[in-house]
Amino acid sequence: MRVAIIRAMLWDLFCRVIDNFGDMGVCWRLASDLGQRGHKVRLWVDDASLLSWMAPQVSWQHDASLGLETGGGQPGVTVCHWADAENLPADLTADPHPIFPGDVVIEAFGCNLPDAFVARMQRPVPPQWVNLEYLSAEDYVERSHGLPSPIWHGPGAGLRKRFFYPGFTPATGGLLREPDLMTRRATWDAAARQAWLHRHGIDWKSGERVVSIFCYANAPVAALLTQLSTPSAQPSSTDAPSAPPPVTHVLLAHGHATQLAQDWLSSATQPPFGVRLHPLPALPQAEFDHLLWSCDLNFVRGEDSAVRALWAGQPHVWQIYEQDDGVHADKLNAFMNRWMADWSADVHEQVTALWQGWNGLAPLPATLPDWGPDTAPWAQHSLTARNTLLKQADLVTQLVQFVSEAG
Repeated sequence: MRVAIIRAMLWDLFCRVIDNFGDMGVCWRLASDLGQRGHKVRLWVDDASLLSWMAPQVSWQHDASLGLETGGGQPGVTVCHWADAENLPADLTADPHPIFPGDVVIEAFGCNLPDAFVARMQRPVPPQWVNLEYLSAEDYVERSHGLPSPIWHGPGAGLRKRFFYPGFTPATGGLLREPDLMTRRATWDAAARQAWLHRHGIDWKSGERVVSIFCYANAPVAALLTQLSTPSAQPSSTDAPSAPPPVTHVLLAHGHATQLAQDWLSSATQPPFGVRLHPLPALPQAEFDHLLWSCDLNFVRGEDSAVRALWAGQPHVWQIYEQDDGVHADKLNAFMNRWMADWSADVHEQVTALWQGWNGLAPLPATLPDWGPDTAPWAQHSLTARNTLLKQADLVTQLVQFVSEAG
């Protein structure tokens, strides 16, 4: 059997920021993970402004070797402007520009590479061309993962791209997970949690509950906060019956979550019962992990934060990106069935109802599942499902193997 020799490679990763932050979040995490493993990555992006908070370590300067303004500061990663790839000269003999495609070209989420760059991929041994697809738990992912697609027309005629699908089974490309992620997660104890919360202005005490909300504009935040501020909706507690319910701290991501919570608070007829709202600034990716690790229940949205919530191992609720044709409902149901496959029937039913209500596919349940102590069934099932996913090789490991075997 042929064994691929894994070597350090130069990767060109192309990303268009369509809306929100998900595409850039996935691509930055992928680029950073590759860089930490010894590869070199040029990240071509059409809107690098998101990195000002997502990756504030990036600084811009003129790169004399490339003749371009580039962003550096992350090991192994060079950020480049998409427009510079579009404006490469077509006539290589007249202007031998120093930028040539590397060993691997990643077209993230079908973003359509610039023609000028594709033309430079025409060489005796072309680079590996990979279309990185969106994450889904649907059955078609296993059938489509790794399939080739020959290019018949345009500057790429004669080349071939292949489709790489992230996923949740051994027949897919896996999920992004840095090699040291679980080690860092395991060291996040109560002291680290308290220190992080206090650093962000949350006066948290042992026994108090913490919830994070990162959502789209149509999330039923007001209904959730009303439930959390109702005494009967508080999670079960080991305190004496006469004791007041524990305080619930609600950590609000910058943007829609903060605005929706402020709207709810301004319309309240009386002060919320036991709920403390804490708006947060936009957080870098590493700090977002710390947010998830510091909460008992996480409401997340999109692809990148959903995967990070899985690795956090805490109870979570995912708001999927809504699509006009309604196919997001099928995607959500496919993931719930995969993630909760081995859960007890009652917890499966309760959490599914909450996820569907949070996504506007059904009424929001009148009460929340028990999201209290780590010993609660939802917490235990979440941890077990996370540990099952850990048996699968991570996305970067599989992606490197994928292109190495083909090359």
